[in-house]
Amino acid sequence: MMTNILSAGTLAAALLLAPAAAFAQSDGSATAGTGGSAAAGGTSATTLGTGGTSTGPNGTGSSLATGGSAAGDKTKSRSHVNETGQGLNGQSKAMAHDGGIFSKSQTKTKVRDGESVDSRTKTMSHVPGEKPVKSTTSTGSSTGQ
Repeated sequence: MMTNILSAGTLAAALLLAPAAAFAQSDGSATAGTGGSAAAGGTSATTLGTGGTSTGPNGTGSSLATGGSAAGDKTKSRSHVNETGQGLNGQSKAMAHDGGIFSKSQTKTKVRDGESVDSRTKTMSHVPGEKPVKSTTSTGSSTGQ
């Protein structure tokens, strides 16, 4: 099995050329990805993830890339990818806050070798005294095998 893990910069460049939530399917392959941003006051947070798997005469290959960033007074962001033996799991979280104002985003992407790819992004922003703004985007694809 071949596994590729891309940097957040490479991922960001690739996703700028694709829709925020898209999937494609062809014989023996599956791809999926999501991304999202939240912003309130002087804070913002963005995460994204994409993955793919394919099976052909030479075996199965899978890849997953995820990343995120935050901007504002106080920020946190982290990303990681784990190989499970049956695929890849990736997660990115980003959050920024300034007093009671905050923005956060989280993306989880799962690749099952030769089978499927699923991705979900949740975002939320909040300003004290106002109702929180929430969004969830998800997509998935299977190889059909």
